[in-house]
Amino acid sequence: MPQNEERVVFTREMKKDYTILVPTMLPIHFKLMLNILRAYGYKCELLENTGKPVVDAGLRSVHNDTCYPALLVIGQMIDALESGKYDLNKVALMISQTGGGCRASNYIHLLRKALKKAGMGQIPVISLSASGMEPNPGFKLTPTMIDRIFYAILYGDLLMLLANQCRPYEIERGESDRLVDRWSRRLTGEMKGRGLLSYHQVKQNYRAILRDFAAVPRRKEEKVKVGIVGEIYVKFSPLGNNNLEEFLLQEGAEPVVPGLLDFCLYCVYNMLMDHKLYGLNSRIKQEILERFYHMLVKKQADVIDAILSEGSFRPGGYFPHTVDLTRGYINHGVKMGEGWLLTAEMLELIEQGVCNIVCTQPFGCLPNHIVGKGMMRVIKERHPESNIVAVDYDPGATRINQENRIKLMLANAVSIAEEKKQKPEPVRRRPRYADEFPPEEETSRMAMTIKM
Repeated sequence: MPQNEERVVFTREMKKDYTILVPTMLPIHFKLMLNILRAYGYKCELLENTGKPVVDAGLRSVHNDTCYPALLVIGQMIDALESGKYDLNKVALMISQTGGGCRASNYIHLLRKALKKAGMGQIPVISLSASGMEPNPGFKLTPTMIDRIFYAILYGDLLMLLANQCRPYEIERGESDRLVDRWSRRLTGEMKGRGLLSYHQVKQNYRAILRDFAAVPRRKEEKVKVGIVGEIYVKFSPLGNNNLEEFLLQEGAEPVVPGLLDFCLYCVYNMLMDHKLYGLNSRIKQEILERFYHMLVKKQADVIDAILSEGSFRPGGYFPHTVDLTRGYINHGVKMGEGWLLTAEMLELIEQGVCNIVCTQPFGCLPNHIVGKGMMRVIKERHPESNIVAVDYDPGATRINQENRIKLMLANAVSIAEEKKQKPEPVRRRPRYADEFPPEEETSRMAMTIKM
């Protein structure tokens, strides 16, 4: 029997009284998204169980050659189901299904296999996919839901950026987190109802959020800024990276994390490049993708403009410029895993003055080792000021070893900062290496600058 006929379907009747469990990745973004699903009648819960029990459940449930993010996501779900907190006949699981070359596309099948192995094969697994790869009668993303989820990404990126720039300096500990919670509740209330959201109101919210965070009393001091890049799950998920952001805060550093919108833009840009490299898209589809890409870029530009107008915070990167940074380093056809974006984010951070970078590398993700560890040497050669450390995350890696590697990087960062104080270096322009790859006229056209 075909696999899609064997699966347990999430029916319309189940929507009424089933609780949908969702694994964590981006705490701020996912809370906003789940609140949107609740507003549309779904009972959802974001899983927050963590620690060794989750890893152990993952090791029991999937093959030990499975990539670390899959082990954690599946382990978190199995551990939650085995906790006794849920009625196993009134619960469903939700997991993303992206398609493409990443093994993340197979998580859903690994999860179903793990459920059967644990004697819980009756539990439905919902595929969260914009393309509707596995439809379920009881769960559907409507246009208005997609509209709200999109703005949840924009709001989440802004809240994450501002909180990261406030937490290390706040005088009253926890004030930034309370502000995030307050705005999350307010935004959730505004996103209830039907119909598309008012973009005028969205931009007003940007300005109000910025004013509130600018009013947080902060110490005027300079801390070591540390960028976080890597595979999308371990980069963002506190479970995946052993609470890396919290550890950096404890060590007196300021975490700098690129936003989720950059990854979304990367995915759309790759589809555009597919047409150039392989001729995959029809003319109409290509035109639609180009319009969608430019719409996303314009939305990002509006957030950057709001941040610059307020004046208290540093904005994130501008994606068309991020695209250009990779020229002479890596081709845009390298797109398995985080592909060229991982290299681009390191270069973007260095250009912004965030030269200390933790590159999170999960076990079993060969593409990200290539575009992460594999690109570090050439980046360091061309940017001697960079201070990059690759940290491996896998079931056998001890937290103390990971933290010691990061501490060494931080010690080196302090040493470099002291040397700069004693002997200031002249400002140098970033060298160009455009002659190493042939010109990409179409890419340049797609990455045209939008006036802000």
